Amino acid sequence: PPLAAPPLARRGRPPALSRRPARSRLSAAAMAAAASAAEEEDEAELSLLECRVCFERYGPEGQRRPRNLPCGHVLCQGCVWALSGPERRRLECPFCRRACGSAETSDCLALLQLIELLRPRGGSVSSALGRSGGGAAGAVPSAFGLRLSLGGWGSLVNPTGLASCRRSGRLVVAHDGKKRIHVFSPSGSCLRRFGERGDAGNDVKYPLDVTVTSDGHVVVTDGGDRAVKAFDFEGRGVLALREGFCLPWGLDATPEGEVILTDSEAGALYRLTADFKTGKLKECQMIWSHLISPRGVAVSQNSGAVVVIEHLKAQGLNKSSTRVKIFSAEMDLLGQMDSFGLNLLFPAKIYTTAVAFDKEGRVIVTDVGSQAVICLGKPEEFPIYNPLISHGLSYPVGLTYMANNSLAVLDSGDHSVKIYSCT
Repeated sequence: PPLAAPPLARRGRPPALSRRPARSRLSAAAMAAAASAAEEEDEAELSLLECRVCFERYGPEGQRRPRNLPCGHVLCQGCVWALSGPERRRLECPFCRRACGSAETSDCLALLQLIELLRPRGGSVSSALGRSGGGAAGAVPSAFGLRLSLGGWGSLVNPTGLASCRRSGRLVVAHDGKKRIHVFSPSGSCLRRFGERGDAGNDVKYPLDVTVTSDGHVVVTDGGDRAVKAFDFEGRGVLALREGFCLPWGLDATPEGEVILTDSEAGALYRLTADFKTGKLKECQMIWSHLISPRGVAVSQNSGAVVVIEHLKAQGLNKSSTRVKIFSAEMDLLGQMDSFGLNLLFPAKIYTTAVAFDKEGRVIVTDVGSQAVICLGKPEEFPIYNPLISHGLSYPVGLTYMANNSLAVLDSGDHSVKIYSCT
């Protein structure tokens, strides 16, 4: 029998034509969905790449540079400056109202890297990350996480100096307790206390700073009788120098067993050479003068470079500032940067109280203004700005690297030593 005609054919419409409207409807829906998705994607990208306060698009330079707030929100540099007022000290997050210091902000590296990826080909790829050390020459250490806290009120009283023994890993703290020198093991247990408070020859009146020489002797600057005093790790006094100094303050040991120290009132830098085992002074030589109230000092164990913190004074309240100077091992001035110069690059004034070199020869400083520890880079790239520790510190006044490369910070605010490991 003959086959029946298709139902649609009987209505006079070819099968092919009958399916066109359905395909057109599908195509229109797909196109609408694609257009909606593209619009949402563009909107998401725009939302991600623009400041939600001024609605300006982020950029790699100047006021458009994206900055992280401690609460996790991101603003452009211009809005951070505007919200922190003329002196750029404190600001309040416009989203969660959490207050912070302007120096607690940091570059939003994720957004900066995204900006670089979206830049037209041929653009510079170093501009966005250059100031925070993202280039090859600016490779920086990772942030640090708190591993251990030592001391506290009663155990340590108004601590002023911190040092580590590179051979044994022991930590030495100078403070205002009955026995001025407190020695901790690397694990944090108290090993010994010595340096009696008093007027005897080897007593310590008012310790300012401390270091440990390569042969295992503890050297202390005493502001009470303006002397430099050395002890062995058993606490026996081996040497006391009371002549030739106006106010010895900061000190650090060189790999050769010498001691570099500052004289704050004389404005000078000295190299002290002694046989500490026999208690004999060999030489105390002034190696730099005309400094302004030098205090903290550090020596690179790699290159022998020396970094000094000067405390600059100006008339008026809260007008004092600091300057960091870097010298080669031959005492040639390599560079310097004061708070005014840092303001040209960074969002806030840095008031430095302690300084150290890491194992790669980078300058690490404490900043009591932002309660942070900051990497300023190697002498040849100085200064960059890379916060290493930005939370949990109250008034950091001391800094040293331990034998296992942990970073120990002396916090005078809560009378403790905080040990951080690289995360």
